[in-house]
Amino acid sequence: MLRRFLAVSVTLLALAAAQAPAVKILFRDIADSAGLTGKNVFGALERKDYILETTGNGAAIFDYDGDGRNDIFIANGTRLKAQDKTPPQLYHNEGNGHFRDVAAEAGLNVTGWGQAVCVGDYDNDGHPDMLVTYYGHNILYRNRGDGTFEDATAKAKLPTEGVRYGSGCSFVDYDRDGYLDLVVANYVDLDLEKTPTPGKGDFCEWKSIPVMCGPRGLPKAHNVLYHNNRDGTFTDVTEAAGLLKPGGRYGLGVVAADFDNDGWPDIYIACDMTPNLYFHNLHNGTFEERGAEAGVAFNFDGALQAGMGVAVADYDNDGRLDIAKTNFSGDITSLFHNDDGKFFTDLSRESGLKARQFLGWGVAFVDVDDDGWRDLIVADGHVYPEVEGKQLGDTYLQPTVLYRNLGGGKFKDVTSEAGPAFQVPRAARGLAVGDLDGDGRPEIVIVNMNAVPSLLKNDGQHGHFLNLILTGSKSNRSAIGARATITAGGRKMIDEVMSGGSYYSSNSLTLHFGLGTAPAVDGIEIRWPSGIIQKIGKTAADQTQRCSLGIGPDRARHPDPGGDIHAAADHGLLGFGAARGEQDFKFEAVSPENAGALAEFGHAGVPQAALRHRDANLFLAAGGSPEGGADEGGKRESGAEAHGCLLGARASEDFSKTRPLLRKRRHPRLP
Repeated sequence: MLRRFLAVSVTLLALAAAQAPAVKILFRDIADSAGLTGKNVFGALERKDYILETTGNGAAIFDYDGDGRNDIFIANGTRLKAQDKTPPQLYHNEGNGHFRDVAAEAGLNVTGWGQAVCVGDYDNDGHPDMLVTYYGHNILYRNRGDGTFEDATAKAKLPTEGVRYGSGCSFVDYDRDGYLDLVVANYVDLDLEKTPTPGKGDFCEWKSIPVMCGPRGLPKAHNVLYHNNRDGTFTDVTEAAGLLKPGGRYGLGVVAADFDNDGWPDIYIACDMTPNLYFHNLHNGTFEERGAEAGVAFNFDGALQAGMGVAVADYDNDGRLDIAKTNFSGDITSLFHNDDGKFFTDLSRESGLKARQFLGWGVAFVDVDDDGWRDLIVADGHVYPEVEGKQLGDTYLQPTVLYRNLGGGKFKDVTSEAGPAFQVPRAARGLAVGDLDGDGRPEIVIVNMNAVPSLLKNDGQHGHFLNLILTGSKSNRSAIGARATITAGGRKMIDEVMSGGSYYSSNSLTLHFGLGTAPAVDGIEIRWPSGIIQKIGKTAADQTQRCSLGIGPDRARHPDPGGDIHAAADHGLLGFGAARGEQDFKFEAVSPENAGALAEFGHAGVPQAALRHRDANLFLAAGGSPEGGADEGGKRESGAEAHGCLLGARASEDFSKTRPLLRKRRHPRLP
């Protein structure tokens, strides 16, 4: 009864909501001019004999080398009778609108049936790492911090033998110990020698056409949870954590987020022709699976679906994270509205998503016009190239679809008016979102099977925006699991730092908020995974703000967390201070002409401090309030656990100009 009432309430709000004003949405595919020219290789072109040839690859957008510009990683595959090696692609952002593939020189040379990628700094050294899943065994790439990666799979005690069909993955600190753990889905327990060929077994035909077999009829696989031992290694805790209890699944898309607002990350896995999984975090290292009870295991009619990708956002700005899920051909994209943190209602039909019934893969919520309502983009493409030319109402190449969020729980299909990039059909798979040209607005990368990728640039009209880049200290360095709440123009909006998601992909970890006509944000609240609450006052729009809670305890090389601005610069830790309250330090300009670059970091009684260096275009604010924030045990942290934010869209990482101007000395107040 409660769920029905909430669904009716959402419908009434939609009817009452004013129609969003018309805006011009214009996307262009600039992949070729940007240098994204490497071709994806995945299975045969005109016929797929095995399910392995159909799943395709994902992409990740992240700044792997710490130069302040987002780069692009794209996993790659092979063919059953491959002669050529097809390594993944790592496109370095050259900063001039062009990218260069540096995969070989970065040490990314493993070939095979690559699948998904997820990003997170698992060893808290300030350099984002990657897990790339494979059919075979997965590869953990540790970022060395010098522009190269090492295969740390064996060193991390992850499996290097046997065969698993790895699919979606996500880094998540499920026990909130400050170190990122790993959840990895597996698709099918696949043995090619025991798998029938097209038309030779059950579930090997589709609309009377012989096609590859599966997933139904093939052995189900099991998902895996690896706990981070905080020493560079992982332990398989799948059974102990309760992830084996539901039994096997055909798992694909994976995302971890706090769906019930209790401060602990839950896990959602989109499954193909088996019930989706929703693992609720019990705060004690274990989970309970309650997908069917919560209303996210099946569709609105209680029917099984072939789930692929998954996106998470608060699309109606009610303070709770909702779920969008892509599905097989002939079905619609699911939209699970989060009613109260415990139960969801599938509002896909009521919301306006029922017209399109393509085969969806990558999916993301992104506010393309920055009006404060997150829109929905879905990358489509069939699994069976054999349908092409068969007059079955399906095509292998399918359009990428854009739904504009009108507010009030309603979406409108604006694909036909979204610019030339949306008029090109694709055999799309992975999709990732992030700002790639430094203008503060996200671009969209789409991985196209057996073709070059697409890079969609948004040249349309838009409102104001604010970006948040968070860096953890007591929490994991990637700040995965951090929740930001902003207030602007009389509205509250939330977002959360998440690894993985979409289909096999990982969006930029930067949080992007569209603000509409609001010229500023009235307030920002960040709930860090540690439980500490950070509050920031009024902030101007149209900029990127970097925030952290100081330098964490893992900075063994720099045990003085308040004393080394250089360490903060080197590792992107742009908030710093006397984090443990042990010492007071003053940073002052060496030369008189730079006397304005004075900053003082002190005790809890010092509410605010600032370091300004005009030449480097930097402004660093640290401090907060004497009372500080609450940790996960409910205790108050000292205000000397200083938090800081670096402001300005161009205020990046270059402290090198500041370094020769500053010297450190002990504050005279100290004995």
